[in-house]
Amino acid sequence: MNNTKIALAHIRVEQDTQRIVEHWLVDHSNDVAALAECFAAAFGPQWAQIAGRWHDLGKFRPGFYRYIRAVTGVDAHIEGKWPAGSEKSHSAAGALHALDAFARRDGPAGRAFARVLAYIIAGHHAGLDDWTNGLDTRLLGTRGPDSRREYDEARAECLREAPELLKLPTDFDLRSAAATIPGLRSRNPLAFSVWVRMLFSALVDADFLDTERFMDAGRSDRRAGFMPLSAYRERLDQHLAQMASKVDAAGRGHDPVMLARQTVLAQCRAKAALPPGVFSLTVPTGGGKTLSSLAFALAHAQRHGQRRVVYAIPYTSIIEQTADVLAGIFGADAVIEHHSQADVDPKAETPRSRLACENWDAPLIVTTNVQLFESLFAARTSRSRKLHRLAGSVIVLDEAQLLPPSFLQPILDALHVLVAHYGVTLLLCTATQPALTDRQRFDPRESLRGLPVATPIIDDEAALFTALERVCIEWPSDLQTPLPTDVLVRRLAAEPCVLTIVNTRRDAAEIVAALDAATGDRALHLSAAMCGQHRADVIREIRERLAARRAGTDPRPLRVVSTQLVEAGVDIDFPVVFRALAGLDSIAQAAGRCNREGLLPGGAKGRVVVFVRVVPKVLTELRNGVQASISVRSGGMGDTLGPAVFQRYFPQFYDAFHSRDAHGIVGLLKFNKDFDFSFRSAAAKFKLIDDEDQVQVIVPYVSTTEGVADPTPLIAKLRAGQVDRWLMRALQRYTVTVRRRQVGQWQQQKDVQEVLPGCFVLQDDVRYDDRMGLLPDDTPLDPEYFYV
Repeated sequence: MNNTKIALAHIRVEQDTQRIVEHWLVDHSNDVAALAECFAAAFGPQWAQIAGRWHDLGKFRPGFYRYIRAVTGVDAHIEGKWPAGSEKSHSAAGALHALDAFARRDGPAGRAFARVLAYIIAGHHAGLDDWTNGLDTRLLGTRGPDSRREYDEARAECLREAPELLKLPTDFDLRSAAATIPGLRSRNPLAFSVWVRMLFSALVDADFLDTERFMDAGRSDRRAGFMPLSAYRERLDQHLAQMASKVDAAGRGHDPVMLARQTVLAQCRAKAALPPGVFSLTVPTGGGKTLSSLAFALAHAQRHGQRRVVYAIPYTSIIEQTADVLAGIFGADAVIEHHSQADVDPKAETPRSRLACENWDAPLIVTTNVQLFESLFAARTSRSRKLHRLAGSVIVLDEAQLLPPSFLQPILDALHVLVAHYGVTLLLCTATQPALTDRQRFDPRESLRGLPVATPIIDDEAALFTALERVCIEWPSDLQTPLPTDVLVRRLAAEPCVLTIVNTRRDAAEIVAALDAATGDRALHLSAAMCGQHRADVIREIRERLAARRAGTDPRPLRVVSTQLVEAGVDIDFPVVFRALAGLDSIAQAAGRCNREGLLPGGAKGRVVVFVRVVPKVLTELRNGVQASISVRSGGMGDTLGPAVFQRYFPQFYDAFHSRDAHGIVGLLKFNKDFDFSFRSAAAKFKLIDDEDQVQVIVPYVSTTEGVADPTPLIAKLRAGQVDRWLMRALQRYTVTVRRRQVGQWQQQKDVQEVLPGCFVLQDDVRYDDRMGLLPDDTPLDPEYFYV
């Protein structure tokens, strides 16, 4: 070995002295290898170590040395940061070396398994690629000569400076290493591709962290400092004890709701000692499942040596409420809130919490289903680097019934792999437990590869639902004929305090207008046509007026009309709820906003009144839910919505969808003997939110809540071209998602200004109403525009 180090991985310029500091490539390669090996200790340490050693092999080329010297002080090491050029490219060399080295030693089998390393090394900057029409073209096809030239030049220089770096470890045996691949012989078609993703995640995170350590040691140091899981558990136990004391002091310690919540918590703590696997927590809405499920997760993780808890929530509107509750228990910098609208206030974020969002290196993560599942199928490095942190974790899926049917099969396959092979415990939380186990049908396309049968945390779910039965449900005798608006409004006008939940924005707007005309009062409105801050202000007003009505200090009628966004995570408590016919899970969620605390005089039950409205044909999922509800109701179900009802409802609901994998994700990623996967194509298709046909419109809403800043100055900065991370995050609370076609019309009318690709500022202030939110044109829009 030549002891003189020449090849560079990175260069840093000291700010005070302008001294150039070199990060030698040999050191970087070995350090990344060691770190990746550590990250992959449970699922492929030797594979990750080899990938780390070879990932930057192309940087040995003299051309890259000249290039990085020429652009000192910038991110020259990142492909894609700079215009395409042969000197900059460096990730193909390691991929080709893997293919050649494995083939020389192990023949065709070695070359096949080497594709695993080719995927992750070639993609460690640009992301995981497809093999066909992707890596094969780049490495072996029309672009192969350029990649081969890169490899030959790099290999020649590496042989001079660090020949041992090119060698396979002497203790690496392909047959033995292949036998330890998690799920290699599994019937789960995604087991192998998930393993490739896990290795990719370990390599990418190791590369990022070692580069960061060299380029910005202070940033690296700021990642440390989270308290251990045991401290989280202690703080939660203290908080729950304080809550119990307050309940006793208020004289409510023995009322049925509080006793039921104590039962839920006690059983969650007891079941935490059971071995890792799949668990279900089936608790009626208002039964205290959020903190009880967290008590299970923290105790279970501590008992079984798991590293973190990931709490996944379906909607951003819920995550903000949940994260605020948890921040009050553990401290703001102890809870990593990772979603598109997190951390809007730079003063509320710490360096440690911001950095932990990048790779989830923290004990408690609160995130969305979109963030979790799209990361599991992502190709981009920024999305993928966190995945290896899921190994040895507890994942809590809140409102598990909201998993999207058209993506259900790939989601369940991926979750099953994590549970079976990566030490993950999965907790499914909901009041309406879906049917997620295996189901066989005559048509294989309609079958479902499900999760293992979940261990129920609640010993007697039916008894719990009976104890928490706080409402009676009034069903119409005719479930087919829509109720006219005037008839509905007369019934609503007779109720002094009522929440009405409908399925579309169009319905909500129509009923609000009719209620105003009929009563002379001003009904409140909630829908996704309103920006997040606007909705938060209305929910605050609703809670304050409900509390005042109970105290007898505000006798004004309180009538609220909302879309179904109010059903998930919004803790409000009305004596009467009207719900437009929908899926039974939605009706159960609506019931959770009725007599939630059991505070009606004399132990009276709240009333949930189901009525029928027209469902637009384009809303397929909603229509399928309605039909499944009618079918179950027609077959006899009583007037309560307990666990037995949903065991009948969900199979019928899922069977209405012809495919649980509508976009063919499993076919793109399933195991095959050629290791031919389509990672990039799968990532492009796996979109839980179809954002290609949607854009964000920033609206000039001024909050009525004291202390909330006026966004007008921020919008003015944006219009002036002053775009930065904090500005965009601060304005997330003032955005409304709109169909691209509609915004195109507004753009022609000069009603909006495009400030960034896909991001617009509303110019016509009249178009945003202080009650209804963003108003559509007078001409009808597609019905789905009004959904939610």
